[in-house]
Amino acid sequence: MSRPDLSVDPALLRWYEQERAALGDPVVIDVHTHVGEHDPDTMRCSPAELTAHLEAAGAVGVVFPLREPDGYPGPNDAVIAAARDSGGRLFAFGRVDPAADPAHEARRTLDAGARGLKLHPRGEGFTLDDRRLEEVWSLAHERRVPVLVHAGRGIPSLGAHAVQVATRYPGVRLILAHAGISDLSWIGLQAQELPNLYFDTAWWSPSDMLALFATVPAGQILFASDAPYGRTPVTAIEVIRVARQAGIDDERIRLVLGAQTERLLAAADPLDGSAPSGATEIAVDARLDRVATYLTAAFGQLAARSQGTEMLSLARLACAVPADAPQAPHCRAIVELIDAYERRLADAPAATAGALPAGISLLTLALNIARTPAVPVPELDLG
Repeated sequence: MSRPDLSVDPALLRWYEQERAALGDPVVIDVHTHVGEHDPDTMRCSPAELTAHLEAAGAVGVVFPLREPDGYPGPNDAVIAAARDSGGRLFAFGRVDPAADPAHEARRTLDAGARGLKLHPRGEGFTLDDRRLEEVWSLAHERRVPVLVHAGRGIPSLGAHAVQVATRYPGVRLILAHAGISDLSWIGLQAQELPNLYFDTAWWSPSDMLALFATVPAGQILFASDAPYGRTPVTAIEVIRVARQAGIDDERIRLVLGAQTERLLAAADPLDGSAPSGATEIAVDARLDRVATYLTAAFGQLAARSQGTEMLSLARLACAVPADAPQAPHCRAIVELIDAYERRLADAPAATAGALPAGISLLTLALNIARTPAVPVPELDLG
């Protein structure tokens, strides 16, 4: 089993708080978090663990069950109860399986207090045009509730069906998770015509996130970390940096971090996020691009269950720029993060087969820094 340590280094929490203060202390709502004890991928997280993580970040979370091979009614009830007892820290979404009376479960969970629904085409093996979902879409349209759909790795394109659903059911607030990467190459233009089509930020690649902010209106981008796979405050830093690199102003960053999600959870009319930045030709720093290339290659090795040692070593060497080089602050921060990752990996117990390595969020932040050369970095002290 994989029970991740959800703690975040104090230096990164201070950085996160500095970013929030600079934005006027906005509400932060993480629209994509999980709890559960039986997911076949071995990830485990309890409501208490998730709540403590969100409290440390001063954030609110939308929560739904991890994959449950024995069905979702019980886990949905547990999530709804956890949200009810959280003092406003959690909002529950009911997870629905098209093979298990989906309309009944959707209605039952919403009536019990869920604020939205979750669909996982990869986990349960279906597509968004599945006829068994028609009553679910109709119910979500009637009640104007969000429906969050896995739209990341491990599935074919689902964008065309998502556009059809958003068009046929304008009351549905359809959220494509993981930046909608399966269709991000084209779906931004459709999103500009469909104000009820949203995207969450639960994804590690800054290149994808830059493309998201360049092509989708900020009012249709919702902050998400994918906790316990991601870390809420670290992902928030990454999203703020990418948004600034893409030319998004502070008002729209606040909208992304939680103001829009707050409206959706209340079934209220969404706020206008204006047009996308259109910044598809975002500057690349040649020195930092080398670092980013090696870090990306390291992620490929980690996905193949290798330790990525060689590529991380090359990334470290690529950071050896002159002390007075304009890239030096970014490189110092990246090296500190790589060092901290390697320390955490060395101190962690042996990982369960298939589990992500300890401290992976440190490397996603390092990659983000390399891909956001126009955004300043603070001095870190990761110990």
